[in-house]
Amino acid sequence: MKPDNFSTKEEITWCPGCTNYGILEASKKALAELVKERKIKAKDITIVTGIGCHAKIYDYLNTNAYYSIHGRILPTLIGIKMGNPQLTVIGFGGDGDTYAEGISHFIHTCRYNANLTMLVHDNQVFALTTGQVTPTSEKGFKGPSTPLGENTRPLNPILLALVSGATFIARGYALDVPHLKDIIKRAILHKGFSLIDILQPCIAFHNVIPYFQKHIYKLKNCNDSDLGEAIKKAKEWDYNFDEKSKIPIGVFYDVQKQTFGEGFPQLKNPWYRVKRNLDSKKILEEFK
Repeated sequence: MKPDNFSTKEEITWCPGCTNYGILEASKKALAELVKERKIKAKDITIVTGIGCHAKIYDYLNTNAYYSIHGRILPTLIGIKMGNPQLTVIGFGGDGDTYAEGISHFIHTCRYNANLTMLVHDNQVFALTTGQVTPTSEKGFKGPSTPLGENTRPLNPILLALVSGATFIARGYALDVPHLKDIIKRAILHKGFSLIDILQPCIAFHNVIPYFQKHIYKLKNCNDSDLGEAIKKAKEWDYNFDEKSKIPIGVFYDVQKQTFGEGFPQLKNPWYRVKRNLDSKKILEEFK
């Protein structure tokens, strides 16, 4: 299995140089390696996307896929996973999709510890609609919806996920493909809700690449099962652009707890394990 096995023939219509290319490449490499290592099966991979620039990845990844509506990626993923727990389900959402329209679903998916992976393309703007603020936009950001500057502080999704109960929480950077690929692999193999908030600067409406290149550092030798330490690390950057800030990327938290569905007695012998001898001809006759 090679990354190109997950490519499609669709023309990629992201802006030339868009940092979403990094997320696409890291995802293809992570999936190819996991299949090659026989840790997942290609036929079982199912992705769900929302609405926004991120959602074009639906057309560029050769997997089972479902195009959801704005903010509803996570409940769709939960439904798919509950319907067939053997599937490897992965969501791709934007910061607006996940933390604005979808914020209630996000909090409850963390609380449920649903066994799925969510990759958030966090460019801190609604890029598809030309740069309006999202919950992670920095204070002072000027855009079409805030010409005088955003006057509220941004949401810290890493901190929110930690206090809401998610069991795997990480931050990646779209322009560090090898590092992001390794995080994605680890997230997919994690049993429970895995969040990767991916810093994905929008070169058209929020090009903060120079700032990230200067302030990002990788988490190393930290105890990622220590909630207190994870919260401390999450507070190092508040999604504003202070010149004194340091931005950690890597895995903040990784623990094992009961997942959503494990306590459901009706799932001990679910429908997808029941062998059926269907008479397709007889069924079709009923609809003639």
